[in-house]
Amino acid sequence: MHFDTCDIRIERWPLRTPFRIARGAKTEAELVTVTLEKAGATGRGEACPYPRYGETPASTVAAIERALKAIESTPDSHTARTALLDLPPGSARNALDCALWDFEAKQTSIPVYKRAGLAPPAPVITCYTLSLDTPDAMAKAAREHADCLLLKLKLGDAPGDPARMRAVRRARPDARLVADANEGWRADGLPALLDVAAEVQIEVVEQPLPAADDSALRGFASPLPLCADESAAPGTDLAALTDRYQAINIKLDKTGGLTAALTAIAAARSAGCRIMLGSMVSTSLSMAAASHAAALADWVDLDSPLLLARDRPYAMTITNGQLSTPNAALWG
Repeated sequence: MHFDTCDIRIERWPLRTPFRIARGAKTEAELVTVTLEKAGATGRGEACPYPRYGETPASTVAAIERALKAIESTPDSHTARTALLDLPPGSARNALDCALWDFEAKQTSIPVYKRAGLAPPAPVITCYTLSLDTPDAMAKAAREHADCLLLKLKLGDAPGDPARMRAVRRARPDARLVADANEGWRADGLPALLDVAAEVQIEVVEQPLPAADDSALRGFASPLPLCADESAAPGTDLAALTDRYQAINIKLDKTGGLTAALTAIAAARSAGCRIMLGSMVSTSLSMAAASHAAALADWVDLDSPLLLARDRPYAMTITNGQLSTPNAALWG
């Protein structure tokens, strides 16, 4: 499919405060956006290149340019989205897939949820992420966001993580808690750490062990569900993870767009896994696309609008822990 214009940009969006996980800290979100225009209709998509999988903004731009050439012979945006599934998954395909969905909605005046056969988007409880910090600082952040009913603790500094979990629970006895170790724990310390997680009623722990070492989870009797994130790398057979994990974190930047994310959610459900709908640190443009799958998830983690120093026009909002529905002027 040929477009009148195709604008691909690398953008940098500052964060309110540094965002820390077990692998390091960031002060801005480095994103790639695609804007497609044809006959007065415009579609937009956004991606966050993931260094964990070897992606950079420059490599993502190059991959988008290659993908555009691959779909030039397709007759319409629907066929173009289908053709994209033959290309490698990842952030580049995500940006282009979401731009095609948005273009199709604008061109036909039929919203994405109807074209995808989904329920209309509705406000949904989302995680608010507590950046990895000292126990006191994380407890303070939890208290400061008393309106957020579902908190996600970034962990991965194993010696101090029991104190972090207990401090947040003391600060917020009312909150639901989930945790993400970002590959920061090790097998020999896992039972004790998960016992503390169960003690403070954490509902699920994401990626406790490095993806390369998660074979230790086979046959492991965890007191709470474990969720694959980094182990669910782009192109992974999700059914093959069920001997180690009870949940899968589905991110559009990993699956390569909303089209593939919906298929991945169905596959994970068929394999008996629960779903966390996650995202990279991105603007509301990314959250709008991902939110269309929110009703299909057990946990929704789309809190990036709260992490950014500024956001796009028609931004999504989070009020009393609920993520708003996307404005059609933003996406979809």
